[in-house]
Amino acid sequence: MSLSKALVALGAVLVVLGLAVPAVQRHSWLYSWFGNLPGDIRYEGRGGFFFAPISSLAVLSVVLTALAALLRRFWNP
Repeated sequence: MSLSKALVALGAVLVVLGLAVPAVQRHSWLYSWFGNLPGDIRYEGRGGFFFAPISSLAVLSVVLTALAALLRRFWNP
């Protein structure tokens, strides 16, 4: 893939994400689970805050991998 095609694809992805964010924010139930799963680390101390959504990112990774596999299966001749 040439650099110009990659940049156009990246721009298209950013436009889709930019349009999707306000829609998702209106429906908070779509992302209310993120960061609240067992295995997500949250620490609040006197000097700061630490948050590592390990389980949430694992679930998100599995879902996105499955979606990419489906897209590749149906769009790849």
